[in-house]
Amino acid sequence: MSRYRLSQSDAVEWLRTLPESSVDLVITDPAYESLEKHRAIGTTTRLKRSKASSNLWFQIFPNARFPELFAEVWRVLKRDSHFYLFCDPETMFIAKPLAEAAGFRFWKPIVWDKQHIGMGYHYRSRYELILFFEKGRRRLSDLGVADVLPVPRIHRGYPVEKPPALSEVLIRQSSSPGDVVVDPFMGSGSVGVAAVRLGRDFRGTDICDEALEISDTRLRAEGAVPEETADTRGMRLARSG
Repeated sequence: MSRYRLSQSDAVEWLRTLPESSVDLVITDPAYESLEKHRAIGTTTRLKRSKASSNLWFQIFPNARFPELFAEVWRVLKRDSHFYLFCDPETMFIAKPLAEAAGFRFWKPIVWDKQHIGMGYHYRSRYELILFFEKGRRRLSDLGVADVLPVPRIHRGYPVEKPPALSEVLIRQSSSPGDVVVDPFMGSGSVGVAAVRLGRDFRGTDICDEALEISDTRLRAEGAVPEETADTRGMRLARSG
C-alpha cells in the first residue's frame, strides 16, 4: 500500500528538510515567470478566478531561484536517478544550463502534446515541454517510448493541472514499485495520484491551502495512507474544527 506525506511550505525550504539521497524520482511543474507574462496580456484566463477556474492565481517561482532549487533537487535525489521539469520553451533556455551547472546531465526535452489548442495569439499553444535530466546513470524502463507524449489536457481543473496519465509515463520509465516520488510544486497532486496508482510512495509540498486540501482528498481516494506528520495532523484538525 502506497504512503504519502504532504506539507505546506516553500519548495526549496521544504527540500532542505529532506535527507540527502533519499528520493528516487522528482517530477515537478513550477509556476515559472513566463506564465505571469501571458496572464498579464490576457492569454491565460484559466490561471485566475474565472468561469474556467475557481482557483486564485498562485505565486510565481522566479527564474532567479532556479539555482537553489536545482541544488536541492540534486542533493535529495539518489545517485542514478531522473528529474523531470515541466516548462515552456522560453523557460527551457533559462532552466537547462542552470540545472546542468548543478550537476545534472540534460538528455532532451520531451514534448507533451495536449491534443487541444490552448492559449496564445501567435500560433496558439498545443504543447508543453518536460526537460529530462539525469543524476548518474539510469536506464529507462522502456526504450521504445517516444519523446512526444499525446495526453489530453485537463479542462476546467486546477490552474495548469497536469493529467495523472502523463506523469504515469514518466514514473514507469524512471522508478520502481516502492520508490519515493517527490513533487515540490504539487498543486492538485496529479503526480502523487500517478505515483500511488503505480505503487510508489509520494512526498509533496505547496504553499497554497487549496492545493493541500485537494491533494489530500485525491490521494486518500486512491487508497494511499498518509504518514503522520505535524503538517497532516494540523490539516486534519483544521478540517474537523
